[in-house]
Amino acid sequence: MRFLPVFLDLKTGPVVLIGAGELLRAKLRVLTAAGARIRVHAIDGDRDLSLSSEDAARVEFASGDPQAADLSGVIAVVCAGAGDVGVAMSVRAKALGLPVNVMDDLVHSSFIFPAIVDRGDVVVAVGTGGTSPVVARRVREKIEALLPARIGELAEFIGGFRKSINERIAEFPLRRRFWERVIDGPIGAAVLADRKSEADAALKAIADPSAFARADKPEGSVALVGAGPGDPDLLTIKALRALQDADIVFHDELVSPEILDRIRRDTTRVAVGRRVGKPGIGQDAINKRMIEAAQSGQRVVRLKGGDPFVFGRGGEEMEALRAAGIAYSIIPGITAGIGGAADFEVPLTYRHEATRITFLTAHKARDAEVVDWSTLTDTKMTVVVYMGTTAAPAIRAGLFAAGRSPETPVGVFARVTRPDAQGAIGTLRDLPELVRRTNGGPAILIIGEVVRHAGSLRQTPNQIISDLLDAAE
Repeated sequence: MRFLPVFLDLKTGPVVLIGAGELLRAKLRVLTAAGARIRVHAIDGDRDLSLSSEDAARVEFASGDPQAADLSGVIAVVCAGAGDVGVAMSVRAKALGLPVNVMDDLVHSSFIFPAIVDRGDVVVAVGTGGTSPVVARRVREKIEALLPARIGELAEFIGGFRKSINERIAEFPLRRRFWERVIDGPIGAAVLADRKSEADAALKAIADPSAFARADKPEGSVALVGAGPGDPDLLTIKALRALQDADIVFHDELVSPEILDRIRRDTTRVAVGRRVGKPGIGQDAINKRMIEAAQSGQRVVRLKGGDPFVFGRGGEEMEALRAAGIAYSIIPGITAGIGGAADFEVPLTYRHEATRITFLTAHKARDAEVVDWSTLTDTKMTVVVYMGTTAAPAIRAGLFAAGRSPETPVGVFARVTRPDAQGAIGTLRDLPELVRRTNGGPAILIIGEVVRHAGSLRQTPNQIISDLLDAAE
């Protein structure tokens, strides 16, 4: 390690910035974002730096030769696009013992700028010793994705209580355990969920901080997490963090292996879902196991395909957790209807053509028989049917009986967002045959005029319709 990461207190004096053009502006943006006072030597004479009024108040322009400028009180010198002037300023700064950075010049720099993740009171600096800024930026992007957006607010929240709690807990190890329990438990979760008043009240309600820190039984919680339609890259950042933090994950059978691979390696995984026509443990049993795990102090994730609140029985699980007094959170996922529409380029709404969407489910023929299809005949309504492949003939019959045209465009999209995704497009008349063409697997049906706009199929819509017409002759 050639460069030691340090954090410079920018309130102790001004930073001298020397250079020209966009390179100078880029460094100016970094420094103003950090709250620095900056003395700018624009060697090209351009003082139009497009600053906000707040940032402009902390920037002063200096005239004359920067090599002859007074550097007393200056805390650092930065050169960006300064050419030979940068090299000369480096020699002068080093002679005065001032930190100096000459952009893209390690020889004449005594410090370098890292890639920065800025979360307020939490700042992460990533460096590669100046050898590859692009690699540093890529690492920063990964860290950006993993860090909660409000992690800085959590640090600020703890800072507001730190002195008073430290005065009440003398032993350092016990003090550390106290803050670990706060950060990892419901109080920390409340801050990260922007419920700071709730977190504030909960922390103030801890009558004996030492006893709280010594408690052998940690507080458990449950996160109802949407896994999305299958592509692991469609997991939300918040869902990924929940999977990494979990002690135990109860997951549906249809959650893809690639998503399960995102779970921390030492986390217990329990498959609790079931496929249509196959036995499962039942919803009551799932609720019971989640509650017991949380009551034992574990961080529980209930991982569900798509979104927990779209035909995922997340509402029932939420009510069970409420009744048991378990702390819980809801992390939405991309539902299969949205994922499938994007995957096969079907706009679920379209100006003047489709102004409403209805989502429904029909596991079996009897499910389809109880649907009031007469409410779904508006040609400007897109109908998205989940788990409707088995009931496809009954769905078609119901829409026909209600008066929907046999020529209504229909798409059947199976295993959406996955590498083996497959779609078939035709008309309502063809629906059962379209289901057969997608070769099984979880699928959604999209019914409505918007299907005419579909793309991204292995065959074009015209080819599929032509094939079906040929088969009918």
